[in-house]
Amino acid sequence: MTARVGFRIEGGAVARLVIDRAAKRNALTRAMWAALPGLLADLASDDEVKVLLVTGDGASFSAGADIRELISGSDPADPMAELRASNLQAQAALREFPKPTIAVVRGHCIGGGLEIAVNCDFRFAARDASFGVTPARIGVVYPPAAIKVLLDLVGPATTKYLLFSGELLTADRAELKGLVDRVEDDPMAAAEAFADTLVSRSQLTIRSAKESVNALLAGENADAAAVRRYRETIASGELAEGIEAFTQKRSPKFVWHPL
Repeated sequence: MTARVGFRIEGGAVARLVIDRAAKRNALTRAMWAALPGLLADLASDDEVKVLLVTGDGASFSAGADIRELISGSDPADPMAELRASNLQAQAALREFPKPTIAVVRGHCIGGGLEIAVNCDFRFAARDASFGVTPARIGVVYPPAAIKVLLDLVGPATTKYLLFSGELLTADRAELKGLVDRVEDDPMAAAEAFADTLVSRSQLTIRSAKESVNALLAGENADAAAVRRYRETIASGELAEGIEAFTQKRSPKFVWHPL
């Protein structure tokens, strides 16, 4: 277990990145946003890690940004500039993390907490979880890059509802809106079981699919990267093993490692 600037990391094939400020309901500081890309880079380079679970310590996922820091920047005309830059870099690093990510949410998932959750691939929530984006309550202009992530996930109507009203959604309503993938009595157990399934699958297929989805959402052409992966699945023996295992009615033993 490793602790870093408001986070702790628990390693393994199914690793955990835990927001570790339970006394402050896991409110996120600028230092935490700034540390996140480096933590994710370390996890991405660890071949043992196949899936990353992102969660909060204690009763809440995260209640959002540390409110005291919102106007503490050095530029009087835009005191949020430094915080905003760190925040957007952290969101991008999580969104572009090459391995599957699952946000496991209990309690409050608000503001910056929701930004972390929606930049994960999946969201598994406890029945008592609540979700919201609250800039309209305090007069913050929400960054377009963060709006785009919400827009891609839940569409324009729900994005506007969340941003205009600042109201919180229950876990059940969030699931209906597409903000949450699964609502469970024990979301961590459900996430771990799903992560074990992902670990057993072709990591090359998963990596390629995530690359393509991210490229298409960004309006980019994904064909060249997919062709490279097509060739890699042959050269690595991954496809041959998958087909052989299928015909022999056994579980495949995939050994591909990202290059």
